[in-house]
Amino acid sequence: MRLNAAGHVVSSCRAPTPAPIARGLDIVLEVESRRFGPSLASPSDPLPSGGSGPADLVIDLTGTAARLGTPVLTLEFCGHSTFPAGMTEMLASGRLPELAVRLDGVTVARGRPMLSDRLWLSRSCNDLLAGAISLVAQSAARFSAGELVPIADSPAPILRNGGFVRHYLPFFCRGLIDRAVQKLRLGRRPFYWQVAYRLIDGPGVAETGQLDGTPFTVLPDDGQRFYADPFVIERDGRHYLFVEEFPYATGRGVISVAELGDDGTFGAPRVVLEEAHHLSYPQVFAHAGEIFMIPESGAARELVLYRAAQFPDRWVRDTVLMTDKDFNDATLLESDGRFWLFGTERFGYGSASDTMTVYSAPSLRGPWIGHALNPVAVDHSAARPGGAFIRWGDAPVLPVQNGSRAYGGGLGLMRLDRLDDFDVRFAPPHPIGPGPAWARAGIHTLNRAGNVEVVDSAG
Repeated sequence: MRLNAAGHVVSSCRAPTPAPIARGLDIVLEVESRRFGPSLASPSDPLPSGGSGPADLVIDLTGTAARLGTPVLTLEFCGHSTFPAGMTEMLASGRLPELAVRLDGVTVARGRPMLSDRLWLSRSCNDLLAGAISLVAQSAARFSAGELVPIADSPAPILRNGGFVRHYLPFFCRGLIDRAVQKLRLGRRPFYWQVAYRLIDGPGVAETGQLDGTPFTVLPDDGQRFYADPFVIERDGRHYLFVEEFPYATGRGVISVAELGDDGTFGAPRVVLEEAHHLSYPQVFAHAGEIFMIPESGAARELVLYRAAQFPDRWVRDTVLMTDKDFNDATLLESDGRFWLFGTERFGYGSASDTMTVYSAPSLRGPWIGHALNPVAVDHSAARPGGAFIRWGDAPVLPVQNGSRAYGGGLGLMRLDRLDDFDVRFAPPHPIGPGPAWARAGIHTLNRAGNVEVVDSAG
C-alpha cells in the first residue's frame, strides 16, 4: 500500500520456501493480542499473486530470490535475514533495534526504529516492522531517483545462540520490574515533564553543546498538570514563553503562555489556544509583520497555521496546511525563498518519533507537497525535531530528539548539509552533554530568543 501510494507499480509473488519457524513468538503475540489486538507481526493471509512481467526492482522478503539480472533489495533485522531471528537477537543481546537494506548484497540504507514500549512484544514488533516498511519505501524512492548508493557497513555483531523462549522470559520479567519501579517513582502522575528557563548573555547550549553556565529555573506547576515543549519569542521588547500545558484531568494538551516579568521570572502560564484534540509543540514565529503558530495536532490528522489576532492571547485558524497526516513536531525553515517543514510522520503503526518526512511550499500558506525521497530518515536519535532551527554561520542546525533508550531521553544538534528538490542530507547529530545548569538526565526541547533560553525534560 505504501509503495502504491508513492506511485510505484507493485506486483507480488510467493517464493517457494517454507515460512520461518517462530512458534514462541507467535504464541506471545497471540496472548498479547487479547489485550492489544493483532500486530504487524501476527500471522496474516498471503499477499495476492500476480504481475509476472519484468520488474525494475525485486524486493525479496525471504532471502531466497535468484539473481536474474534484476536488482534485488533485501532486508536485515539486527543482523539476521528473518524477523523472528532478529527479534530473538534483540532480546538476547539487549541491543537497540537496527535494520539494514542491501541492494544485491551491498548495504544502501540503515534504520534504527524507536521502541515506544519495551515491555509488550507486540508493540515492539509494530515499531520495528513499521520502521522496516518506511525503510523499504525510502529505498524504493531513492532507487527510482538514482540516489540509492552504498553506505558504510556497521561492524558485524556477535550473534547470540539460543531459542526465543529462553531469552524472552527473563526479558519480560525484567520489564515488569522496571515498569513497577517507574510507577512507584511517578506516584499518581502517569507521566511528568518540566520546563526550565534562564537569562544569559553570550553562548548558550546550542553553542557550547553542554548544559553548563547559568543555572536554569524550573517553571513551577501545581501538580495537577505539567508543562512541556517550550518556545520563546521576543515582541516589542518583552519575552513570551509558549508551552504545551497538559492537565491530568482532561488528558489533552492545550497551548498556554507566560510573560517574563521585570524581576526576570515567568509567572503561571494561561491558556490561549484549545481544541477538541491534543495540542503541543507551539512553534511561534514572526512572518511578514504578523505572528503565527504551528502547533502539533497529529491526533486530529491535520496541521494548522494559526495567526495571532491579538497577541499573545487570541489566535485564529488561518490555514489548514495538511490533512489526513499524522505529522509530529513540524518545524519550519525558510530557505532560498521556499518554505520547508521537517517532522516525523506516523503511518498507522509504529513510533511517532523515528521517521522523518519533509514538505515544502512556495509560500507559508502552501500548497505543501511531500519530498520525492520521503521518508528521508528512520532513526530514533536523528528524526524528531526538538526546537526551532538554529543558525551556525550559514548552516541551519536542527535540534533533534534522541529516543534511543526512552522518549525524551536526550537531544542532539544536527547540521543540514543539503536541501533541495532532489535530496535532504543532515550531518550526524552532536549530542548535548549534561552539565550543572540542569539537574535532569537530558533535555527534550531547546529554544532561545534574545537572552532567554528554554529547555524541558522528563521530570
